[in-house]
Amino acid sequence: MIDALATMLANPDFWAAVLRIASPLVLGTLGVLLCERAGVLNLGIEGIMVAGALAGWLAVHAGAGLWTGVVVAAATGAVFGLLHGVLTVPLGLSQHVAGLGITMFATSVAYFAYRVGFPNVSTPPTIQPFAEMRWLGVPVLAAQTPLTLVAIAIVPVVSWVLTRTPLGLAVRMVGENPAAAEGQGLSVNFVRIGAIVAGSALMGVAGAYLTLSAFNAFFFNMINGRGWICVALVVFAGWRPGKALAGALLFAFFDAMQLRLQQADVGGLPYQAWLMLPYALSIVALVAVARRASYPQALMKPYRAGER
Repeated sequence: MIDALATMLANPDFWAAVLRIASPLVLGTLGVLLCERAGVLNLGIEGIMVAGALAGWLAVHAGAGLWTGVVVAAATGAVFGLLHGVLTVPLGLSQHVAGLGITMFATSVAYFAYRVGFPNVSTPPTIQPFAEMRWLGVPVLAAQTPLTLVAIAIVPVVSWVLTRTPLGLAVRMVGENPAAAEGQGLSVNFVRIGAIVAGSALMGVAGAYLTLSAFNAFFFNMINGRGWICVALVVFAGWRPGKALAGALLFAFFDAMQLRLQQADVGGLPYQAWLMLPYALSIVALVAVARRASYPQALMKPYRAGER
């Protein structure tokens, strides 16, 4: 097993796979992070990723460009984010219930639209996805598509906005002390809904990564729990964008590793044990880190204007 691990770690293809697996997780985790830094838990991510995956793919299948498909996916995520924001911020509904409702609603709408649009297909129609950037000299990066670079580039952008700009300060204030934010003349509802819409747009792009970059078609259950992993990664990251990237890469490392160890039949373990490995190791890492995490103080707490 040691030899198999050493061979695997020395192979650039393995690290290319890690980066590829991590890309949608980075986008989704940043989306959840933006929502939660504003004080709102968004459990609608799983459904928003499904809807974004279908919307982006449908746009390209209908003849639009790939980047137009990304924009359509972001807009789709933003629409569902706006719905979640209205339900949880001004109406003050349970963020858990509203989020799970968004997941079920968005998933159902996406699956229904696909069935209506392609009622008699036995195999999913395909598109021409983003091409790998073979012109780059680094093997690990040359095996990626432009969306991976976008995912990585967004990390410092989100970090800079949250920590270095008045907009980021406003988002953090409504997530920590909305009464103080209101006292400074900020609209808590407006800032929170804006953060949810922006975060949900990133979730939609995370879903579109799978249909426009990782694969070339849409199929049911393709999100496969990635949204819930993103929610956990935010806790692992302590609500910090840089650590979110590290957490996504860590989970992707475990996932890529189990795929290769499973193929090599190392240890004679059943494949279910290897499938469980990245989730089990991620839970261990989450438990180790979460006890020291400092979460936004107003997270999941509805706020009414004028309340103290």
